[in-house]
Amino acid sequence: MAEWLIERGIGETRAARIEDGGIAEMRIIREGCGPRAGEVWDARLTAKLGARRGIVLLGADEALLEPMPAGLAEGGLARVVVVREPIPERGRPRLAKVRAEGVPGASPGLIAAAAMFDPPGARVLGHGETLDDWGWDEALAEAESGLVPFPGGSLAIAPTPAMTAIDIDGDLPAVDLAMAGVRSAAAAIRRLDIGGSIGIDLPTLHDKVARQAAGGLVDALLPQPFERTAVNGFGFLQIVRPRQRASIVELVQNAPVETAALALLRVAERTPGAGPRTLTAAPRVAAWLGNRPALLAELERRIGAPVALAEDAALGLQAGHVHAAQT
Repeated sequence: MAEWLIERGIGETRAARIEDGGIAEMRIIREGCGPRAGEVWDARLTAKLGARRGIVLLGADEALLEPMPAGLAEGGLARVVVVREPIPERGRPRLAKVRAEGVPGASPGLIAAAAMFDPPGARVLGHGETLDDWGWDEALAEAESGLVPFPGGSLAIAPTPAMTAIDIDGDLPAVDLAMAGVRSAAAAIRRLDIGGSIGIDLPTLHDKVARQAAGGLVDALLPQPFERTAVNGFGFLQIVRPRQRASIVELVQNAPVETAALALLRVAERTPGAGPRTLTAAPRVAAWLGNRPALLAELERRIGAPVALAEDAALGLQAGHVHAAQT
């Protein structure tokens, strides 16, 4: 029986839909990462970008307003709803996207916050329970590396500003590899919450019937809504899905310091012991945590012990560790 399990961590909430004993879908909701889809703001227009687009302020965060309401001037207010959250991208994070909806009030500010992710029937994990028991760490490792193995081959998943590219490679005959790769790709798209434009590079299929079968398999396995092209003669298929937020791949690959810091907090919360904890991390990870005292205070509250940070320049981003002093 399928069910959603929710793990409320420090700085982020993790959720997984469990089907047949494994993770079919994942969500990561991080705190303090900008406006969330569904929030309603009275936003001030700070700059026009032509006739149809502009930049508005949602609190301290900028967002892209499109289309521009008629008659809205720079400095004016517009009531907007967030339709896409900020997307971390290497070199140039993509702004949240909003659309105008309703009549603004007299001053800027948040009107309605986004609801907490809480699907019907979801179960919040209790003390001592983690999503690791259902394969969370393995699925997250796939997102971090972009490599997803399947019998006879593997996927290589790479987020780009234009689309998420998925390459299918392996040793099976072309048709068998294409079908196995499509099955794995459809599952990975769902599991890793990949939306927007997705390009799948299959083995070259000279047989039109085989290309049609590969496309039909996508239709059978990937939940609606989505649109797709036919598989062309070079084996390329494009899929377009709704995109309200960053995929798991984008979160962990394009925000590695934040990912490592939150993972270290998770380890610290689960490290046994009764004494003070020292979190030792790479300098960038330690600095990220040091700039967020509220997260460290929440860790202290949960474990009932003081917390200290230490830097070690020899450590990689993901190689942080926790020491629990004996009392």
